[in-house]
This record gives sequence, C-alpha cells and structure tokens, in this order.
Amino acid sequence: MAGRIPNDFIEDLVARSDIVEIIDARVKLKKAGRNYQACCPFHNEKTPSFSVAPDKQFYYCFGCGAKGNVISFLMDYDRLEFVEAVEDLASFYGLDVPREQGKGAATPSRDKNDREQDYVLMEKAARFFEHQLKHHALSEKVINYLKGRGLSGHIVKHWGIGFAPSEWDGLLSQLGQSDSVIERLVNLKLVNQKDNNKRFDFFRNRVMFPIRDKRGRVVAFGGRIIDDEGPKYLNSPETRIFHKSFELYGLYQVRQAHRNLTRLLVVEGYMDVVALSQFDIDYAVAALGTATTPEHIQTMFKATSEVVCCYDGDRAGREAAWRALENALAYLQDGKTMKFLFLPDGEDPDSMVREIGKEAFERLIEESKPLSAFFFDLLVAKYPIASIEGKAALKAEALPLIDKILGENQRGLMRAQLLKICGEGDGFDYASDIKGANKQRKIKQLDFASPSSMTLTPIRMMLRLLLEKPSLAKQVKKANIDLLSPEHITGLPMLKEIVSYCTGAADNATTAHIFEAFRNHKHIGHLNKLFATQIDENIDLEAEYFACYKKLIKWQVDARLDELVAKQEVTQLSDDEVQELQLLLKANDN
Repeated sequence: MAGRIPNDFIEDLVARSDIVEIIDARVKLKKAGRNYQACCPFHNEKTPSFSVAPDKQFYYCFGCGAKGNVISFLMDYDRLEFVEAVEDLASFYGLDVPREQGKGAATPSRDKNDREQDYVLMEKAARFFEHQLKHHALSEKVINYLKGRGLSGHIVKHWGIGFAPSEWDGLLSQLGQSDSVIERLVNLKLVNQKDNNKRFDFFRNRVMFPIRDKRGRVVAFGGRIIDDEGPKYLNSPETRIFHKSFELYGLYQVRQAHRNLTRLLVVEGYMDVVALSQFDIDYAVAALGTATTPEHIQTMFKATSEVVCCYDGDRAGREAAWRALENALAYLQDGKTMKFLFLPDGEDPDSMVREIGKEAFERLIEESKPLSAFFFDLLVAKYPIASIEGKAALKAEALPLIDKILGENQRGLMRAQLLKICGEGDGFDYASDIKGANKQRKIKQLDFASPSSMTLTPIRMMLRLLLEKPSLAKQVKKANIDLLSPEHITGLPMLKEIVSYCTGAADNATTAHIFEAFRNHKHIGHLNKLFATQIDENIDLEAEYFACYKKLIKWQVDARLDELVAKQEVTQLSDDEVQELQLLLKANDN
C-alpha cells in the first residue's frame, strides 16, 4: 500500500496552484476590487457573497461560511476525499504525487502506474462492449430487448450500456494482445483462468452496465441476462480498484447532473436507475449486489442531506430496509434525513414509473416514511407494548440503537418518543429543553453576512493578523512570543503554534497554507471564527501586531504582580520573590 503524501509536497502544491483558475473553471468568477466574487456554489443565493482572494489563495462565503484553500474547494465542490483532491490538483499541474515509504510499501511510481493501466484497460473494455452492441451478430436482438424495456438510444448512450458477446473469448481475443495485458485482464476479473491455464471471458451474452467511481473512471461492470440462462445479474468480483461496499452505481452521473444535490434515491438494480433517469428522475443510485453498507451511507450523506431508500414491500424488502437503517444511525447527524419508500408487491421502480409516470412517482417519494416512523412501527409490531414485559423488551432493543444516532437533537427526540410510546412521559419537557438550547445556540451563532461581534482580545487580534499576513511572525522581531507564559495568558499555546509555523514557513506563505497545516487541529473552529471577523483594511498590520504583543506583556506583568501580592498576604515570600516583586512594582510605577 502506498504511504502518506509528504506535507512539503502538499504545501508546495497549494503554493503553485492558482485558486482563481481552479474555481473559475467550475464557478464563473467576476473581478471585484482585489478579489473575485460569484454566487456561492454551496448554498442558494441571488446576491454574490462568495469571495476568492488571489493574494491569500483562499475563498470565503459571507452567506454560509464556506471557506478554505484550493484543496478544500475541490473536496467540497467535486465531492472528493482529501487524497483524491490532492491527486486531481497535482494531475492538473502535471505533477506526480510522491509517497513516504513505509516498510514493505510499494514504490509510488509503480503503484500509480499499475492503477492507471487498470483504468485504461477497463475503459477499453467499456468501449469494446459499446461497439459490440452495435456491430455484433446478435446486436439486433439486444437492441430490441433494450427497446422492449423502454430505453431510448440517448439513454443507452448516456449510460454507456453495451453488450458482452456470447463467444467464450470475445473480449480476450480483442484486448489480450500480450501476456502482460492478459494477466491484467485476469487480475481485473474480466477474464477467468482455470488451473489448466484455459482462459475465457467472465461476462458473456449479457447487457453490460459500466460502473464508474466518483471520479468517473470505469472500475467494474454489471451484466444482465437477455435470455433465462444463468443469474439475472452478474457483477464484477472485487479487484484492487473495485470494492463493492464503497461504490454506488450512478453516483458519478448524479453528481455530474446536480451540483447542489437535495436528495438521493437508493434503488436495487441498474435498470431501475437507468429507467428512472429516462423519466428525468436523475438522482437515483443502486448498491452493487450487496446491502446498503455504512460506507455507502457515509458517501451519500456527504453528497446530500436526504436519502430515500426504495424497496419492495415484502418481508425481504423490509429486512433490507432495517439493515440500511441500522447502518445509517451512526451517520445520522442533525439536518440529515433518511426515509423509506415501499412499493407494492411485484413492482419495482422501473415498472412503477412507467405505470404511473414521473409526477406520481415523485409524489410517492415525497410521502415516503421517515426513519423514525419506520423504526417505531417495526418495533411496536414486534413487541406487545400492552404488557410491562413487552415495553421492557422494546426499550432493550431500541435504546442501544437510538444511542448510536450521531445527531444530538435527533437522538434526544427519538428517546423522548420511545418514552412516550412506553407510557413514561409525553416528551413535552424534553421538547422545551431542546427549544431553549436552540435559542441559546442561536445567540452564539456567527453572522457571516456582517462583521463578527467576536471580541478581539490582543491574543485573538495577533492570531487574526497572522491569518491575514503570516509573514508578520518574521517581520516583527521585537514581538518575542517565548517571553510570554501560558500560566497568565489564556490561548497562548495556540498563538505559539501559529507563530512557530509562520516563522518556519516560506516567505510566500499564505492564509491558505495556515488553514491547510492546521486542518485537523482541535482548535480549527476557533481559527475559522477568527477569520470570519473583519478588520480595518487601513490599519498598519505590523504596528497593530506589536501593540497587541505589548499589551500581552503588560497583562503578564500585572498578573504576576497580583499573584505575588496575594501570596504575600498569606505567607512569607522568598528572597527571589521579594526582589521580583520590587522590580515589578517599580516597572508598574513607570
């Protein structure tokens, strides 16, 4: 497995990146003074409040508070993980991403090259299947099958649907031009190899659905039978580039169609996803022959705030829904919603949308059952709550599950509902407590549309000035932070960490570099709030920085003086302490 990406490389990548160029390729920016602005891509607004500062290589939205450097933007806008964002940015600038070498780790270039060749070969396989759909001897039969399923040529092309020929070695004979390629085809499970070295195609005589990862690369295939021979669906086995518990069919296409995705619909089959898209219900995804996993849930909640799981209304469908519910609890934050839609027996999304149409089908989605309702409906049906024993059994199963819920408010309200069902209260007091808590929280909430009301103490002001201009740490040499003591100044450790970073950073270090270096720091939230606080653009930054430092020195002197005076009242000071007290009193008089 490849090692970590060196921090030096990440800092250099951020430094050489042009954040305006990267963002403008995705969100049209307009020049506004020294900065650029646009309507924020992360929330709906009519007046631009999204600002990009080229000198700081940083973006900030005064409407929703979204902020960060070029890597943060790629993560949030393109829905990428951190490593993926770094790799994409490096690729844009033609750079190879180095890896720190661990014991037994593969070399970065070899590992990267292997994966790239895997993706290239998978894309060639997808093109081969598409070509066969039009040119194979059985193509007319396959096309008629797709037409019979109600799919248009446009939809077939959009999803890259193809055909795996019925011959034993159709793909192998076309792509297996060398031993190394054949070995790669075997490793990618496109070709099977028996003990006697006999090889044959894994997919044969099937309609083929390419499965793309969230970066759009083909990582696997799903094949559906045309006749009645073999299993209805056949999915690629897991490989070094495909792990079915992490991938969702259609997610890449959904994200391409929706930058601000309000909902995801989870269905059971590829054909359901494709058929729904033909009716402009283009926000459906499907698990790949497995239950909806915790990794699937996490991925979906990163993409949207509402997930609707669509299942058959039979026993198997409800059992699948319950497994999805259990897997979702640990990711159910306040503001995130999971709902369940159960279709009539014998119906699936494909047949249902063709029968009742888009408008009626979307009405069913709107009316789907919230997770909380499904949760209690199932448990109340399972346990006879008319008896004490039944209520005890209900609580015994429900409470551990409720306690897994990540969102504090959702967890509390579910507990209150459980108590109400068991006849132990009506939840009124709890609801009042929540209302009061939300009221208090609202008072403390930062108003990003106007200058922050956060009090800028000297230490906060020094931090804010360093965020504005990291080079102050080197330029104002008279401000020796090492002379300050954390015993007398709250928040000093954070200031020392920032100063230490800025002192050791390159001369061209920017705001973006600081936020990248402290991305996972326990006080990053405090830095975010500080950065949201506006300061006068006309102040002398160096003079203000040193003035705040002098105030901290005075605070420290006064605190030590008070400490020694108080100690003198209850005990005898040492000779050194007496001398220190005299010096402090003299300094204070001056």
